[in-house]
Amino acid sequence: MPSVCFYFQVHQPLRLRHYTVFDEHEHYFDDHKNGSICRKVANKCYLPANRLILDLIRRFDGRFKVAYSITGTLLEQLQHYSPEVMSTFDALAETGCVEFLAETYYHSLSFLYSRNEFVEQVHKHTEAIKYFFGQTPRVFRNTELIYNNELAALIESMGCFDAIITEGADHILGYRSPNFVYQPKGCDRLKLLLKNYALSDDIAFRFSNRDWPQWPLTADKFAHWVGNVNGCGNVVNLFMDYETFGEHQWEDTGIFDFVRHLPEAILRHPDNNFKTPSEVVECYGSADSVDVPHIISWADTERDLSAWLGNAMQSNAIHELYRIEKQVKKTNDEKVISDWRKLQASDHFYYMCTKYFADGDVHKYFNPYDSPYDSYINFMNVLGNLHGRCSEQAIGGALCSAP
Repeated sequence: MPSVCFYFQVHQPLRLRHYTVFDEHEHYFDDHKNGSICRKVANKCYLPANRLILDLIRRFDGRFKVAYSITGTLLEQLQHYSPEVMSTFDALAETGCVEFLAETYYHSLSFLYSRNEFVEQVHKHTEAIKYFFGQTPRVFRNTELIYNNELAALIESMGCFDAIITEGADHILGYRSPNFVYQPKGCDRLKLLLKNYALSDDIAFRFSNRDWPQWPLTADKFAHWVGNVNGCGNVVNLFMDYETFGEHQWEDTGIFDFVRHLPEAILRHPDNNFKTPSEVVECYGSADSVDVPHIISWADTERDLSAWLGNAMQSNAIHELYRIEKQVKKTNDEKVISDWRKLQASDHFYYMCTKYFADGDVHKYFNPYDSPYDSYINFMNVLGNLHGRCSEQAIGGALCSAP
């Protein structure tokens, strides 16, 4: 029977204030809105979900296990706005049944535009996980599960990781199943874990949909589907946003009751178990090599980059952002560099999305703007001010060094 590997993405961006071309202040981020949303999600999702998972770990004597990838951006917000959530994550870390993964600190698309910045952010995030939870991450996940062969090669060359996780997209697997461990093409040591998107999305997207033929989804029904993998795979990778629990799927949908009963239903078969990503990598060998020459992600029906880079506004904004990287870092100003990095969060470009697609409502979630155009204009106003700060420091430095 298969192992079940739960991994949850935990992230909230720092949303921008309303910022016009006439504004000159350097306070770009809406502290009130960010604090309000962080506390709201903490009360609806993070606190009840963490307490439930902690209870399940204890109830099943460590047989229930999960993994988290928490962005540095959210870690900073939790410290400031909801420190009680950090306490519950500490308690989860102490169980020995929870693994924390590595990613880019700022939930950025830096791999696509600046490899040096990407590596710096990965190291910064790794250090944060070590500091807060006493773990050195051995498994990497890129922002939005963005992945290709080049990313795998870069992660392997860093020498820090045993595995990388991404979307089990049909067009990269062909006839093969996501329910095995694979090896990235061109890598000697790194392993690849692929999301079972069908079963993951049954929980994350379809759970409360009364028009879905399988509604209502019960723990026993889901455990039966997992059991069907027997003989056809080694592991069922269930990867999803943590906000699925209590936020995307509200408490009154029964989502917490579903989670509460799921471990018992899965473990009812003596050969079933739960494993963290690192345990999966240690337990199962690679079934095959997977070639991903073109970039994939876990977003939308296309599994591509169009959610962030699908229109001219998005493309212009992100190119301008990374175009000033050298100027930003040359300032050696921690505040300037920090502000620039916070602007890299993929969410800022998500808000500029103009697509219409089957799962389009995801793009509207927590979106503070009335339209993609409003998002673009606001972002570019902030970026223009940041660029001006870099130029002022460059001029000031030149004057100071002049004879």
